[in-house]
Amino acid sequence: MQREIEEKEKNMIFKLKPALKSYIWGGTKLKTEWHKQTDLATVSESWELSFHPDGEDRIVGGEYDGMTLAEVVPKEQWGNNCAEFEFFPVLNKLIDAKTDLSVQAHPSDEYALKYEHQFGKTEMWYILDNEPGAKLYMGLNRTLSAEEFAAAIDNKTICEYLNAVEVHPGETYFIPSGTLHAIGGGITLFEIQQNSSLTYRVYDYDRRDANGNPRQLHVEKAKKVTNLNKYDVPNPARKDLLGKCKYFAAYRYTGKKEFCFADSFMSLTVTDGEISANEMPLTKGDTIFVTAGDKVSVSGSGTYILTTVEK
Repeated sequence: MQREIEEKEKNMIFKLKPALKSYIWGGTKLKTEWHKQTDLATVSESWELSFHPDGEDRIVGGEYDGMTLAEVVPKEQWGNNCAEFEFFPVLNKLIDAKTDLSVQAHPSDEYALKYEHQFGKTEMWYILDNEPGAKLYMGLNRTLSAEEFAAAIDNKTICEYLNAVEVHPGETYFIPSGTLHAIGGGITLFEIQQNSSLTYRVYDYDRRDANGNPRQLHVEKAKKVTNLNKYDVPNPARKDLLGKCKYFAAYRYTGKKEFCFADSFMSLTVTDGEISANEMPLTKGDTIFVTAGDKVSVSGSGTYILTTVEK
């Protein structure tokens, strides 16, 4: 099947059906406001662009309806800018945090590739909506020694050492790997991250899962990867270029545009209103994937986030 697909068509545009995840902290906004259809009682995450085996997106409509992106799109169609990556570089999510997420850190590539055989995780958050006073927690408000860090985890006082940042729609925050962080309750955001599922929890408020068991922590691994230096939170970005690193570049646009990236795929996720992409109607919460070298003409007045890889 893979060879047949490669020979049929080199440049393709696909509307995606995201993988949906329900966790203890999620709410219902992704169902009621973002049009995610599911029998799940709550939806914590909608994986809008995913090649990851823990939740692969599927194609909606057309000849490849129901097939996964990984089945249809070979590495050659990711584009030359992705040639160095063993795995697809990006994983995009819509996240509805009804309550606080765990305090956690993600490893660097150096650690993750050596010990976990997948990417580490650098990520970026774009705030879509929030309840008044909702906060993100990112980085330490003072430098800690390894002994102080361990004691704060043991004493369940680690939150006292985190920067708390009140957020507003339209702000963007970049979270390097190794940064201790948590998404606070009452926030809906768009997350652009490396294609990794590695999360090392150090504190989860003594919550229990659906079976009554304490949620798993990963303290010893977190001790090895967490940056214990004081973290100065940068001013949040409010511009069309939301963020850029080795693994992804993300832009926010509104209205009519034309795009064609010869050396990289792109994805578009509608965050407000409606658009058409090559006459394909898209509304809030819809995502398309475009193989490298294909042209997309956007019309309409909606707002959308474009993700690609730049050199």
